[in-house]
Amino acid sequence: MDQKEEGVKLTPEQAKKRRSRSIAIAVVLAALVVLFYVVTIVKLGPGVVNRPL
Repeated sequence: MDQKEEGVKLTPEQAKKRRSRSIAIAVVLAALVVLFYVVTIVKLGPGVVNRPL
């Protein structure tokens, strides 16, 4: 049970590119979530805010 895990070793340049790509994917995903939210609110119309509770 004294085995070392041999994983992929990234160079600092590769790690930086991976981090940049991950951040870009997160930003695009967040933008899509906001877009879907806004489109949903627009499709429901302004009356959804003034409905009786």
